[in-house]
Amino acid sequence: MRLLVADKFSQAHLDSFRALGLTVEYKPELSATDLPKALAGVAILVVRSTQVTADAIAAADALTLIVRAGAGVNTIDRAAASRRGIFVANCPGKNSVAVAELAFGLLLAVDRRIPDQVAELRAGKWNKKEFGNADGVYGKTLGVVGYGSIGREVARRARGFGMPVVAWSRSLDAARAKAEDVERAATPLELARRSDVVSVHLALTSETRGILGDSFFGELKPGAIFLNTARAEVIDAAALERAVREKGLRVGTDVPPGEPDGGTGTISSPLLAAPTVYGTHHVGASTRQAEGAIADEAVRIVKSFLTVGEVPNCVNLSRPAPGGWQLILRHVDRVGVLANVLGSLRRHAINVQQMENQIFDGQKGEEHAACCTMRLASAPPPECLQEIRSRADEVLHAELLTVGA
Repeated sequence: MRLLVADKFSQAHLDSFRALGLTVEYKPELSATDLPKALAGVAILVVRSTQVTADAIAAADALTLIVRAGAGVNTIDRAAASRRGIFVANCPGKNSVAVAELAFGLLLAVDRRIPDQVAELRAGKWNKKEFGNADGVYGKTLGVVGYGSIGREVARRARGFGMPVVAWSRSLDAARAKAEDVERAATPLELARRSDVVSVHLALTSETRGILGDSFFGELKPGAIFLNTARAEVIDAAALERAVREKGLRVGTDVPPGEPDGGTGTISSPLLAAPTVYGTHHVGASTRQAEGAIADEAVRIVKSFLTVGEVPNCVNLSRPAPGGWQLILRHVDRVGVLANVLGSLRRHAINVQQMENQIFDGQKGEEHAACCTMRLASAPPPECLQEIRSRADEVLHAELLTVGA
């Protein structure tokens, strides 16, 4: 089976893939444009930042698994992968510490104007009077927008700096906020009103694209500090530029608008030209520690897929809706038994959404029993169940349960 690694990976992790019996092709220079031509015959694709487009997926004749060696999956066309039955997995949480560290680096750089001081010293200028008037961050309230693994790491560091934390996330409830010693904001606007510093850690989805705009920045205090180490697209760039210009907002960003594809290039953004804006080169997750942890996770995902047929961190599997029907079938472990059951369900137009079959132990030479659990899209009629139960020589017991919403 062929595996293609289309971004930089360590030799040790490439060898780990090979130890799984895979034929490994290492092409870290591939661009999104070149990728489709490289996917012929490839079963597993591992990428970091290389975009996997619908065209690339259409060109892949053997692809079964795409692993994004990073937290987000917005660089992969998940819809196209789902249409082809290709698993997409990511490596969440492995770069959380690295991104949190950079967020605090940007916070201190903005407050102390560290880049400006370095530039002055390199030019042979000494200007202690100009740079000796920072606010300091102790006691300032930090608002965390998006309280996933990275947001939690940022909150932990904030406590070390003596900063109270207020957080907002769709999944954050009052009980969890209390347990983690953070205040909960009911909305992003409430968070903006209560914060002196805001740090953004939202995944980019259709719901979060442009979620922070004029109304959000309008609630921030004049001169507040705004940090974004998530994705540029969760911010309304024009609204942010207005806030910098009109409210004196101070900004630290690792994801500036207009970021070029690839590792090098040119960038032009009015935001980056503002003297109160400090930027880095989308390197939040780019530490050796984080890259090693992410690569370890990528190897674990591929190993699980090959050895037990399970894909950890899969992001494009449908989850059954709350409520439904579950058929529990105890049966003889014999060739054709489940095929007969599935045939009955097919004849009555019942779709199976999930299925798991487990075999019981027993003495060698004896016929074993097994238990199969099927999640059904609709309730089978009584005659369907009777048809299944009538095979008494192979079906030991069949029971239909209604799963509560």
